[in-house]
Amino acid sequence: MGYHGKVKPGGPSDVRELTDLMITKFAVSEMSNNVYVLRCRHTDEQVLIDAADEADRILSTIGPDGLTGVVTTHRHWDHHRALRQVVEATHAETVAGTEDAGELPVKVDRTVDDGDTVTVGRSTLEVIHLVGHTPGSIALLYDDPTGTPHLFTGDSLFPGGVGKTGTPEDFTSLIGDVQAKIFDRLPDETWFYPGHGDDSTLGAERPHLGEWRARGW
Repeated sequence: MGYHGKVKPGGPSDVRELTDLMITKFAVSEMSNNVYVLRCRHTDEQVLIDAADEADRILSTIGPDGLTGVVTTHRHWDHHRALRQVVEATHAETVAGTEDAGELPVKVDRTVDDGDTVTVGRSTLEVIHLVGHTPGSIALLYDDPTGTPHLFTGDSLFPGGVGKTGTPEDFTSLIGDVQAKIFDRLPDETWFYPGHGDDSTLGAERPHLGEWRARGW
């Protein structure tokens, strides 16, 4: 069976094997948060995206090799409930967007903005700053040199729309960033992995951008 990205809290992980990276996705907590573990297939170095909850499950999934880094996509509490426990157990570097870093429950070792990078062994992820869901929300782009791009969007982009925003100005900012920095730049085959729920591709969502703008969410 190939990767499908459909996971539920308490259920099994789903694993995608790329040429250079392995992506493990699983869901945790009553909020059904997605957690992603990226492993370099050459060096076995690992990076975690969003230590959302269930530290024991996260630590069991990463195994004895530990982590080189934990990236938090944004400041909201449901995406970092296990962060302190995971960092204390692994001593991994903590990474977050500059504007959100001060809101996390641990000291952030490295703040990042547009164009910065996060390495996973021999692979590189590019940081994309998306303002609106929170001031410091980030997405992570893995532009696979042997295949299609892969994008980890946190709560900024989901199948069916952008993330929740608190004001019309925040929505305008987020839809603008998502269109300019993601849809205008990346091809339809780009696969994206959100902070909750199922994955999608930019091609499946692109026809609905005008509809999202019109409805205002």
